[in-house]
Order: sequence, then structure tokens, then C-alpha cells
Amino acid sequence: MQPADREFLISLFDAAIAAADPFIVLKPVMPAKPKGQTIVIGAGKGVAQMAQAFETLWDGPLSGVVVTRYGYAAPCKHIDVIEAAHPVPDAAGGKAAQRLLSAVADLNSDDLVVTLICGGGSALLSAPPDGCTLKDEQLLNEVLLASGVPIGEMNVIRKHFSLIKGGRLAAAAYPARVVSLVVSDVPGDNPAQVASGPTVPDGMTLEDAMRIIQTRNLELPTAVLNALSEAPQPDDPRFANNEVHVIASARLSLEAAASKAESADIASVILSDSIEGEAADIGIMHAAIAREVALRNRPFKAPIVILSGGETTVTLRNRDGRGGRNTEFLLAFANAIQGQTQIAALAADTDGIDGSEDNAGAFATGETAAAMRAAGTDPRVALARNEAWDAFAAVETLFVPGPTGTNVNDFRAILVR
Repeated sequence: MQPADREFLISLFDAAIAAADPFIVLKPVMPAKPKGQTIVIGAGKGVAQMAQAFETLWDGPLSGVVVTRYGYAAPCKHIDVIEAAHPVPDAAGGKAAQRLLSAVADLNSDDLVVTLICGGGSALLSAPPDGCTLKDEQLLNEVLLASGVPIGEMNVIRKHFSLIKGGRLAAAAYPARVVSLVVSDVPGDNPAQVASGPTVPDGMTLEDAMRIIQTRNLELPTAVLNALSEAPQPDDPRFANNEVHVIASARLSLEAAASKAESADIASVILSDSIEGEAADIGIMHAAIAREVALRNRPFKAPIVILSGGETTVTLRNRDGRGGRNTEFLLAFANAIQGQTQIAALAADTDGIDGSEDNAGAFATGETAAAMRAAGTDPRVALARNEAWDAFAAVETLFVPGPTGTNVNDFRAILVR
């Protein structure tokens, strides 16, 4: 990849991240001060940075607790930051969930609960139903993550196997007023889906969860199936005075990246901010569009940068494979654009971590697949074995920006010169 192309693609990623900067997106939605106390709670891979920004912007006393992924903490003066495991929950996440529930207990109608929510909160808030254990919740998450089921359907199941998700945390805070400030990492930006909606109920029922389990042929432990229970519904009077604001999303970040491209005199197009499906299949589809532009100047004229977001999934065929959905997407993409030297691409998770390793994603060009073979790695075999990380590591094209402090889903930028 030409250094100029790499720098350009990184600049688009940086613009997307900047558009979700918590100091910027929180300021317009800061709630009014209550008569009583202010409690800040939250969960997600970018929640420590959200908490840090909130207490900087807040003019008054507050206290609280949030939980983030190991290595993602940020210093706060008045809000405790707990670290726990992601994507499979651990005991620290269970303790964190209890801390959040305790923080909102025994409040009254004069009190305010500010909930900071972003992607990753489902795994970080481990609160299995009575009679179940952390091991049961870990097994549930492992099955869901390996299944290829869309994130929305995963979260429907998760919120019916929890003492804290599906609006239950907000119900526990009643009669205090709850204001939920949400950074969306889900296609469609439904706040009830982000982190399985601990303070935002939706209309999905236990019947819906069971239907997903059956139609997707998910093999869940008997203990998990027996413990599934109905989540609170949106018309529950305990939620009547609450507020929900989506403060950042893939849509806004992609629009910022598009503006950045156009400021460099390169046209841009956003395919969608809510693409779902098998990562490799979506990679092949994006490659077909990029090839069509490169070869025939349709449906867009080159030079152009093609942007998209959403959340793809990976059906694991090799549980020992290393990688994530963005590197899997890009490996399929690289295989499909071989020889098209005017194409360069970056695919990355906006939280800075894609799957099991320390990279956010990777870079690829029409020469990447050949370079992998020259380095002793067959890219098609690597794709079949879910070994995308190994393939890109072999040619030193992994993208490792570190934790970004936010999470607005997948980011894909394809440059056609």
C-alpha cells in the first residue's frame, strides 16, 4: 500500500472517531441538576471516557460506578471505574453488575440517575438469573458469539437471561429519574439494543427470544433455557419519566469521514451505516463494487472512497482461529480484488479492538493476497480457518491504534484511485 493511501485511510478513521468524542457529544445533552443526588452508572468499552467527560462537564456533586473492558479504563475523580472481561464475561463483571444495582437502590423521585451506555456492555454486566451461575452465562455468550447470529438477535436472548439487562437496571432505580446517554454500536441505532438495554426496555418478548433460539438452532444448556424470563415492557409505568438520547452512532461517524474525504478533494459515498451479515460474504460484496468502479467506472466514478458501517458476524469453524469480524471481512475482500492495484482499503472496529487480538483491523490492496502467499500463508485457507489475524500479521498490515475511547461499530473505507 502506498504511504499516502494508508495515511488517507487512517485520517478517515480518525475523523470517524473524533465525531464520537464524548466531550463533544455529551455537552448538548447534559441533564438539568436534580433536587436530590446525582448517580452516574454505565457500561461499555468506551464508558470510562464517557464518565471522565461527564464529570468534567457536570457542575455539581455526583458519585457513581461504571464498568469497562480490561485495559480501557480512564481516570475519574468521583466515578469508580471497574474493569472486567469482554467478550466472554468473568467474575469481575458480575461484581460490577451488583455494584451498579446497589448504586441505584433506595433512591427517591428527587434523585437523578445518569446512565452512560456503549457497545460491549452486554458482556461486561454479568447478572445471571437466580439459580444460574457465571458459567451458565459464559456458555450462553460462547454459543452466541460462535453462531453467526446478528447482534440484535443475540441481545434479545441476553436480555431475557439477566437480572440487569432489558430495562431491569432502570426499574431498580425507580422512582428516581433515569437519563440514558447512549453511544450506538448496533445497526439501526435502537438504544434498547445497545449493551442489551439495561435502562432501555423494548417490545421484544420471551416468545421472541425462544423463536430466535429455535429458528437459529442454537444449542443452549438446559439451565439457560429454563431460566429465561420475561423482560419489562416499554409501557411499564416505572419508565414513564425517563429519557433516552443516542449521542453518537455509526451514521454520524461515517458522515464525518465522508466530509474528511471530500476536504481532500476525493468524492465519497456511504453505502450504509447498518450492514449486517456474514463478514466474509459482506467482504466479497464490497469487493464486487470496488472492482466495478475500478474496471468500468460504475456505479460510482473513480477516484472515490466507499464507506460503510454496521456489524457483521463470523460463524466460527475453527475456535482456535485468531482474528475478528473486520479482519475476516478484509481477508475475503483481499482475495476478491487480487490484481486490482488501484484499490486500497481499511476495515476496523471503532473501539480499537477487533476480536481476539490487539488490532482494530487491517489494511488491504489488490496486492495483499499475493503478498500473503509469498510470505507462506494461503489467504483462502486462512479465511476458511478463521485465521485472518495470522494472514495480515504475515504481511505486517494490521491496524493497531489502541483503545479509542468510543464504540460506534465497524468502519470500512475503500479507496479506488
